[in-house]
Amino acid sequence: MTPPRILIADDEPLLREELQAALAALWPEAQVVGAASDGVQALHMARELAPDIAFLDIRMPGLSGLEVARTFGSRIHVVFVTAYHEHALAAFDEGAADYLLKPVDPARLARAIERLRARLGTPPPDLARLVQQLAPKKAPPAWLQASVGSTIHFIDLNDVIYFSAELKYTRVVTEHLEAHIRTPLKELAEQLEDAGFWQIHRGYVVAVRRIAAVNRDADGAAWLKLRGHGTRLPVSQRFQHRFKGM
Repeated sequence: MTPPRILIADDEPLLREELQAALAALWPEAQVVGAASDGVQALHMARELAPDIAFLDIRMPGLSGLEVARTFGSRIHVVFVTAYHEHALAAFDEGAADYLLKPVDPARLARAIERLRARLGTPPPDLARLVQQLAPKKAPPAWLQASVGSTIHFIDLNDVIYFSAELKYTRVVTEHLEAHIRTPLKELAEQLEDAGFWQIHRGYVVAVRRIAAVNRDADGAAWLKLRGHGTRLPVSQRFQHRFKGM
């Protein structure tokens, strides 16, 4: 069997050297083909050197280990090296070959090597979903710039009742104004999930604080009644789990 080729990426020189020395002692037949000091260099090395395995620090300058891993697809087995337990547990659950917590414990590295040996004959998992879950989310904006004709309005997010999709735009509805922004509704839904907004339909995102009631028609269709606003908004089957007891 061809000796496995390993790439190491960590922005701390001492940790790179310690990991390389530990690998040499515990897995002498493996070949460390590159040691990168940041995410951009790791990306270039991965393309040029085609390693079988990459030990990636999650937090690095340029590109994080998560961003680098996303480019691998199902080509390279990944072991994340991290100081943060929440990253480590998620990485293991999602099928990364393994994770190591800093400072790296030799006994823990030995177990990771055994797992890697067992997995080298199988395709690496695609970590795209893991990266999406762990990548830092953008903080929700406090203000939105929305247009009405040739006028740009600055809208406080707290004043928004709901958003609706309209062709290439998203309509923003407040008590006193309806305006349009270019950000797609799907992107807004992801940004505003932690700011008190729920997507209830592929065409609607609503401020939770403005929900007064949820009604169901005789035919089973569900609708939201908004507090202080006469519009009824549909709730698609996909999002009815948000409303317990429906």
